[in-house]
This record gives sequence, C-alpha cells and structure tokens, in this order.
Amino acid sequence: MSRRRGPSAEDAEIWARVAATVAPLHPKRADPNELAAPEPTAAAPTPERANRQPLPRFRVGEAAQTRIASPGPSPSPAQRLAAGPLNMDPKTHRRMTRGKLRPEARLDLHGMTLAVAHPQLIQFVASCHAAGLRLVLVITGKGRGEHGPLPTRPGALRHHVPFWLHGAPLAPLVQQVTAAHDRHGGEGAYYVYLRRPRV
Repeated sequence: MSRRRGPSAEDAEIWARVAATVAPLHPKRADPNELAAPEPTAAAPTPERANRQPLPRFRVGEAAQTRIASPGPSPSPAQRLAAGPLNMDPKTHRRMTRGKLRPEARLDLHGMTLAVAHPQLIQFVASCHAAGLRLVLVITGKGRGEHGPLPTRPGALRHHVPFWLHGAPLAPLVQQVTAAHDRHGGEGAYYVYLRRPRV
C-alpha cells in the first residue's frame, strides 16, 4: 500500500478557497506561500551604548593601569550626628560640644545588652524631662573590637542609642544629640539636650 504524498484534490480546493479570502500582511510579496526572512532593521543605539567609552587596549596578563577606588569606612555615629541639623541655640551648642556645660544627670549603659539598655534609656530620658532637666549624659562605651568567626560591629550600644533617641517614644522629648566632649567620655558617650517640658 503506497502512501499518498501531498494534499488531495479536495484539500487543495478547500485551501484555495480559504486563501482567496485572506488579505496578505505584506502585499509586496509575490507569493503568500513563500516564507521569507524578515528584513533586518538596524537597531537604534540606546543612550547607554551611545555614551559608552571604548575599552582601552590591553594584553592578557598586563597589570591594570587604573585602580578602582574602594569606598572609605562608614562614618561613625558621632560624625553622622555632627553632620545633622542643629535644633538648638548655636551658642549653647558650642559651649556644650566644648565640654563647658556640665550634665545634670548621667546614665551608664556599660555592659548592658540592647534588650536591657533600651528600656533603661527610655525611663531615664522620660524622668529627666519630667524633672525639667535640660542636659543629660548617656554613656555607652566605645565597644570592644572582638574578633570571632562572624563579623560583628563593635559598640552596638554606641550605634543604637542615637537611633533610639531620635525614634519613638523619645523623639518629642529630645532636642539635640551630639557626641560628648573628651572630658565626659568622648565618642563613648552622648550629650542629650532635652526640650523644655510643657506646662
């Protein structure tokens, strides 16, 4: 039994009727049955490609001519606070940062965990504000540079205390936070200047 090749006469007639009702997508093409490759279109250069500089010529194994600058160390909490806005009288702030104002109360958080220190700080600042105190000192310590198998940031309290003082519930009570003068602990302590209590 031989196999039939190609469509039968009936199939060819049906195909011809269907093909006659179809409008060609590309009328320029002579034969609708002929499949031609689409015409190549030049891709418009993207702005990134247009502005890209060509790579300098090099040889395999050659030393690099330019070195990529590595980012410097992240700023310390004291540097971030110093770069922040000034929310108090400039003359008082200058005297405070020079260590000429004496803190009216102090809280020492040395050796405390973050979980213990946070509620202690909230209670201390709230009670000092209620008592009408303006300048208080919070001692965090500079932190030990412990080197273990996992990298840890030294001085967790030193990094967290400024965020706690600028966040709820202490932000409405605190007017300014700055690193203490060396005579009061330097970067291991913070001056906290409180707002006047509302009468």
